[in-house]
Amino acid sequence: MNIGIIGLGLIGGSLGLDFRAQGYKVLGVSRQQPTCDIAVETGVVDESSTSLELLATADLIFICTPIHLIVPTLEKLTPYLKKQAIVTDVGSVKGAIVDNCSQLWPNFVGSHPMAGKTEQGINAAQLGLFVNTPYLITPIESTPKCAVKILTEIVEKLGCKIYYSSPEEHDRAVAWISHLPVMISTSLIQACGEEQDPNIRKLAENLASSGFRDTSRVGAGNPELGLMMAKYNRQALLISLKNYRQNLDKIIDYITREQWQELEEILVSSHQYRANFLQSK
Repeated sequence: MNIGIIGLGLIGGSLGLDFRAQGYKVLGVSRQQPTCDIAVETGVVDESSTSLELLATADLIFICTPIHLIVPTLEKLTPYLKKQAIVTDVGSVKGAIVDNCSQLWPNFVGSHPMAGKTEQGINAAQLGLFVNTPYLITPIESTPKCAVKILTEIVEKLGCKIYYSSPEEHDRAVAWISHLPVMISTSLIQACGEEQDPNIRKLAENLASSGFRDTSRVGAGNPELGLMMAKYNRQALLISLKNYRQNLDKIIDYITREQWQELEEILVSSHQYRANFLQSK
């Protein structure tokens, strides 16, 4: 089987390393020729090009571009595809992507490997990045079962934990545990930066340790990705943001009214829920 990868950044590059290690021939496409050269030199792919025509012999193609480029990329790709070729994507939003891509190509299967790290780009590609991480596959009623089966068999070899859901269920779930934290973390960073007293702001910067580093990390990630999360998962994200705001307002009210017992109950409940939440994984 020939595997094609469009977008040779962290995710696309890491997929290439894993699939080549398993003996598959990997064909890579990038918009930048230097990225293509690095991908071949470092063993991420067997062949690479800036032209989608390279993927004419691919049996399974992963579109690893930014979210807003997934649909346009598939539109440009379809003239080169073999009739039975399977196409999937790795976008963190599934509803709009799956709806549009399934109309463009019948053998499209939405998916989302939930793995990553702070570093981006081809040089950040890592063998084994997906081991023990969730990999969500989001078929719809019209998705060919054989395509889902083949994709499942291939990604199982990455060592990931495979889950299945509808695109809508995916978007609601990741709004809570991925997209909402980005917006909360961003607002934390903005609030700290708006401290008016420069001496206090400087002191806070000097004192910041693991607590601030952990809670601000996702808000300092790729700005383009954060924007695409909000734009393409708008409804689910708004629901989670409004719910979060209600809980924050409740905490503000308890502190304002010095209702310490009520505040303690929330803190205890959160402590217990987080432990149970993480243990369930």
